[in-house]
Amino acid sequence: MAETLLAAQLGKALVARQWLGTTAESCTGGGVSAAITDIAGSSAWFDRAFVTYSNEAKQEMLAVQAATLAQYGAVSEPVVLEMAAGALAHSRAQMSVAISGIAGPDGGTPQKPVGTVCFAWADTTGWQHATTCLFDGDRQAVREQAVAYALQGFLDRLQAMQ
Repeated sequence: MAETLLAAQLGKALVARQWLGTTAESCTGGGVSAAITDIAGSSAWFDRAFVTYSNEAKQEMLAVQAATLAQYGAVSEPVVLEMAAGALAHSRAQMSVAISGIAGPDGGTPQKPVGTVCFAWADTTGWQHATTCLFDGDRQAVREQAVAYALQGFLDRLQAMQ
């Protein structure tokens, strides 16, 4: 499985940098952290996971601002940027990934159709990056693609820092 390979590579990259990672997940429901913790020894490089499915959880656990949610909606780059920052602030990690999306089969709109997933990565150097993808397939396929994309983005940033 691609996620297992990506998670193992991520672990090696985090260990090489002596960093810990953390996740803030909504539509993936802990899928990224599950892929990470499937790797033996991941406790050496993974600190914790936040599964914040509701807007209230995003606010309470990650300090996402109600005004940001109201203005942009939960599936938005401003929200995932706040989620990524909140995960760093509420963990011992040096790098985070945040994911919020519409996995389906319902919940899509013309502006944000099913398969829309927003990602943000942040680290303690002050770097942050957000992007939005539109994935094809059913709920499971969207979630699987989002997990792989989140792990790849984590890895890409760490490799770019070498």
